[in-house]
Amino acid sequence: MSFFEKVYLIVAQIPSGKVATYGQIARLAGNPRMSRQVGWALHQNPRPGEIPCHRVVNRFGQLSGAFAFGGSDTQRILLEMEGVSVSAENAVDLAEYQWHPETAE
Repeated sequence: MSFFEKVYLIVAQIPSGKVATYGQIARLAGNPRMSRQVGWALHQNPRPGEIPCHRVVNRFGQLSGAFAFGGSDTQRILLEMEGVSVSAENAVDLAEYQWHPETAE
């Protein structure tokens, strides 16, 4: 299985109302130093309605840039529709919203 395929499988498991970081996805895919490649994989998402790329943020909880998801506010809107609060600085509180697949939620 390719790294991109692993990324898609992991991201598809992030539950609504939770987020994960690029680095976290890279670690779960078995390649902790490949967080940038996670971004490339998500940019090439083959199944946008099925793989919730909008639930992936950077290590500080910051949302993606304006080009992602069809506009500058799209990721914010999608996350807020799931109950995730996004600050005025376009950041998510990872202490509250980060997905931890190793623990039961």
